Amino acid sequence: MAEIGINHNGDIDIAKKLVDAAVLAGCGAVKFQKRTIPVVYKPEELAKPRPVDKDLLKKAVARGVLSKEAVRRLKNSNFDDSTNGDLKWALEFTKNEYKEIDKHCRERGIMWFASPWDEESVDFLEQFNPPCYKIASACNGDKKLLSYIKSKKRPLIVSTGMTDDSRIDRIVNYLGEKDLILLHCTATYPAKDHELHLSNIPRLINKYPKAFIGYSGHDVGVYSSLVAAALGACMIERHITLDRVMWGSDQAASLEIGGLHRLMKELKSLTEYVGEEKKVILESEKPVELKLRRISTLFDDKNKKIKAELL
Repeated sequence: MAEIGINHNGDIDIAKKLVDAAVLAGCGAVKFQKRTIPVVYKPEELAKPRPVDKDLLKKAVARGVLSKEAVRRLKNSNFDDSTNGDLKWALEFTKNEYKEIDKHCRERGIMWFASPWDEESVDFLEQFNPPCYKIASACNGDKKLLSYIKSKKRPLIVSTGMTDDSRIDRIVNYLGEKDLILLHCTATYPAKDHELHLSNIPRLINKYPKAFIGYSGHDVGVYSSLVAAALGACMIERHITLDRVMWGSDQAASLEIGGLHRLMKELKSLTEYVGEEKKVILESEKPVELKLRRISTLFDDKNKKIKAELL
């Protein structure tokens, strides 16, 4: 699952390029994030000053997603007087833009869905008949939101970053293990190697045998995802980007397109490495086995001859 998230920077063309990259790499799905800004964030949080990339803000003005007051303020300051709210609005796609995404994904033959951060976002996404819902780590303790998403009767994927065992137990008990995928996750961007604790994956598999267990990685590189898959993760989620130095909070913890292709290639090879739980003599081994038997026979004959001479 390729997590586009907010790495599109409010640019529909970037979003489409990331979808295309996921398709070419062989990913099974792409994922976005959906928020109703006035619901998720308090006014004082939105009003906080925050430096924002000027090009991103200019595109937001052109898209018409900022208020008239915000446009006036930004233009008067040459886009220097930006706020956290300006950024949040700039990163949200409109209904028409999501229609473009929906059409583009259907044409490319790849599933798409999103992480809704509030009930209004769930209602918004329902119009696109998503195959499932992803619950972000930051939202998995919101029982009201979980209840509302659960009411839509779609498969659920839940990230477990910033979540201890007791909360995971509550989540599983409330949602049920049927049609549930739990993603082991460390919610640090980017996460360090010693913070990953991938051995938790087989523990979760044993603990919740009727659920599915996957891995959502925010680390650098592809090796950890391969280890997660080898340990039994049924789903791998990784953020993707066109360029890790692009402006944005999630870019540095993402895979560039080359890294995504490498990961997908190695994941496909991994299924061959792991193989089946059996031990038989393979067809490719039989010529070697026959040769060893002949050598063994020669040694046996020689040993018999030596013994006969000694006697």
